[in-house]
Amino acid sequence: MSLESNARVVSELAAHGYNAEREAVTLLAGADDAAAAIEAVVEHAPDAALRITVDHVRAVVDGRAASTDRSADATSPATAAKSVESPVETEGSAAGEAVDSTAPHEDERSSDIAGSADAAATAEPDRPDGSHVAHDRDPSRRELEVGNDMTGHSTGTGEYADFVRTFRDRYERLSTLLRGRVNHRPAEAIADMPGGSDAAIIGLVNDVRSTKSGHWLIELEDTTGTFPVLVMKDKRLADVVDEILFDECLAVEGTLADDAGLLFADSLHFPDVPRTHPTGGADRHVQAALISDIHVGSDEFVADAWTRFTDWLHTPEAAPVEYLLIAGDMVEGVGVYPDQDEELDVVDIYEQYELFAEYLAQVPSDTEIVMIPGNHDAVRLAEPQPGFSEEIRDILDVHDARIVSNPATVSVEGVEVLMYHGVSLDEVIAELPDEKASYDEPHKAMYQLLKKRHVAPQFGGHTRIAPEDRDYLVIEDVPDVFHTGHVHKLGWGKYHDVLAVNSGCWQAQTDFQKSVNIDPDAGYAPILDLDTLEMTVRKFT
Repeated sequence: MSLESNARVVSELAAHGYNAEREAVTLLAGADDAAAAIEAVVEHAPDAALRITVDHVRAVVDGRAASTDRSADATSPATAAKSVESPVETEGSAAGEAVDSTAPHEDERSSDIAGSADAAATAEPDRPDGSHVAHDRDPSRRELEVGNDMTGHSTGTGEYADFVRTFRDRYERLSTLLRGRVNHRPAEAIADMPGGSDAAIIGLVNDVRSTKSGHWLIELEDTTGTFPVLVMKDKRLADVVDEILFDECLAVEGTLADDAGLLFADSLHFPDVPRTHPTGGADRHVQAALISDIHVGSDEFVADAWTRFTDWLHTPEAAPVEYLLIAGDMVEGVGVYPDQDEELDVVDIYEQYELFAEYLAQVPSDTEIVMIPGNHDAVRLAEPQPGFSEEIRDILDVHDARIVSNPATVSVEGVEVLMYHGVSLDEVIAELPDEKASYDEPHKAMYQLLKKRHVAPQFGGHTRIAPEDRDYLVIEDVPDVFHTGHVHKLGWGKYHDVLAVNSGCWQAQTDFQKSVNIDPDAGYAPILDLDTLEMTVRKFT
């Protein structure tokens, strides 16, 4: 076995069912024969141990490991396994109410909590000493497919023609979704129609502005040209106009002015997801943990909460959690915001990923892991973001994790999950009224993206968009679950049968966040039942 990094040491220990202290991993990686040292430490570790400690390693490296039966080893309270207490469990609702942090602990709750009975039936029991054992799960029953992954397929060079191609593709795909709702005509054809005619147009929004009289003038562009639309203030369309963003696709029905130079709007239509659609579901009780924004490397990374989370994943209660979906920002990164270096615990980006790999290795080794990058990760900022470089992929070679682009679609045992890190949520929240989108209720901003059928509709603002041969940011197929992060706030709810989840973060408030009034929800893990699409939020802080 070739151990080239701390991450590989952690991975090997995880394969034997152990977590490890960081100092212990460093000692093993520095041993003359790391493979032999690991085997010896695993062989002589006490039965009750869940985590390999520095003392365990030194006992072996210094030749002081006992050669008697491991069950006779004396274990101090500091190294003995502690019984893992289940975290506070809270339930989300379709309306996305705030999490109840005063819920009783698991040992006070009845046994009818969704999934707990099935978990006990499918997992091996605890050892008599209270420690846990490896899950007995059948990987052959799993089904996981990734779609819309543009990693390795980037074609854009930044030329003007590339942007034209991207926006043409956006228009064609989104206008197709609208053509069944309106009898539209191209802009150039409407310009030739007689005044007073009924007309409909589908186009990308070039401009939205208020007139002196309090009406709204919208300029739409299609592949043939542009055409102005006037929304009268007495048409009761103000709520709809408030939701319009530049560059999104919109359909308008109305009547042409007498001179045919203007379309008076009677109705506006977004591409939107259907009000109802058949959702997928697993044919067995199995769960996925939805998390994001780990931010390893920050001095505010909540390591204790992460360890409680990964310890819980090893318990029989968590046996159904066979999938882990991570929506970006695995590390804190370097140079992301002013004076960030003052808030870093690890200043080297590669060391940040090494450390993240160690924490990821604490997850049960038979867990299926999918991760996408975020704006703090070492990839281009422009979206879509391809998966990591080979150098970083080698560092993150833990549990055969799948690293795909941002955004990406993941089909998990029949459940379609759209994963997007969520940078455009900042823009949606800034542009729309508070009741439509806010940081306190991030899922409502996600509803807007579902309504627009695009994860980053506005170009030229906060969200950077890279030109490609197709617009990978279009939400062409309706997902069952929409999973985002980025804003560090926990929120979830249903929009037209789509479960929208923003999963919070694993980073306490930084000085920078305090300066911009961000109060993060750290240490939460939404747990999704893939058979029923019901969700439980677990708190680990």
